[in-house]
Order: sequence, then structure tokens, then C-alpha cells
Amino acid sequence: MKTDKLTELFEDLNFDTAEPKAGHKDRFFEKLEQSKKQTRREPKVRSLWGPFLGIAASIALAIFLFGNIHMNNVPGRKGDLASVSAEMKETQNFYTSVIQKELKNIEAEKTPETEAMINDALTQMEKLETEYSKLKKDLVNSGQDKRVIYAMISNFQQRIDLLNNVLTQIENIKSLKTQSHESTII
Repeated sequence: MKTDKLTELFEDLNFDTAEPKAGHKDRFFEKLEQSKKQTRREPKVRSLWGPFLGIAASIALAIFLFGNIHMNNVPGRKGDLASVSAEMKETQNFYTSVIQKELKNIEAEKTPETEAMINDALTQMEKLETEYSKLKKDLVNSGQDKRVIYAMISNFQQRIDLLNNVLTQIENIKSLKTQSHESTII
């Protein structure tokens, strides 16, 4: 059935099966030779703009690359809160100073009883610092998205809360040590 349709299709088409005129091959080769002679006779004029355009493109590329490298090193693009605005710079300075103060207080309270708790808190602080580094990259990539800024501030608050909790637990340990439970008389 398929061969019948195929046969019908080719029968309906009119193919030109006539032979070319005598000397067709010779005329074709003559035209081919003439086109070769015409291209040989035309002198190739070298464009004077080519080298200048190449130099201009190289300079433009160098400026573009230098600009990108320079823009990545600009202080406003480093990705911390200080790069967002003056208020955020103050916020960042406040939080970092509080964190540094709390870390000094914790280090001053380090005793054999509190050492494990303090080391665990410092490990948690490192995790929060790693998370903050990721947020700094996100801030640059997102174009200072407010959600990323809020996450960065929350990260600072989590660090301060962690340090405050550790200081509270240290105070509890100290008070338990000094508290005398043997005051009852029998």
C-alpha cells in the first residue's frame, strides 16, 4: 500500500530528464576559468581600519577587565553591612564591639568547670561566622536585598544571644559553687 502511494507521488511529478545541449561541459569550464582570472586580476586592497579596530577592541577589553577587578575591590562592594549605608555601618560597628566585649568576658571566666561550655560556644560562633560569610556573598550578588540585610543583623543577634547565654550559665555555675547547702542543723 505504501509503495502504491509512493509510485503515485513520483508519477505526478514532472522531472526534467532532458539532456543538456552539446558543449555544455566546455562552456561551464570556460566560465569557471574566466571567474578565476577575474579574481586574480583584482588586487587585494588591504584595509587600513583592521589593525586600528583590533587595537581599539584590545583597549576596550582591557578597560572592561580592569574596571571589573577594580569594582570588586572597592570598599563598598565587599559585602558587609557597612557597604549598605552609614546607619548599617553604625549597626555593624555596634554589634562587633558588643561581640568582642562579650568574648573577652567569657575568656576571663574560663575555668576547668566552664572550659567545655566555652569551647562549645566558640565552635558555635565559628559556624555563625561561616554563615555570615555566605550572607556577605549573597549581599553582593543580590544587590543589597533587604532580606539578606535582615539575615545578617539576625546573625549578629544570634551571636550576642549565644554569648549572653554562656555568660549566664557561667554565673549559675559560680553561684552554685559558692552556695552552701550544709546550713541545715540536725
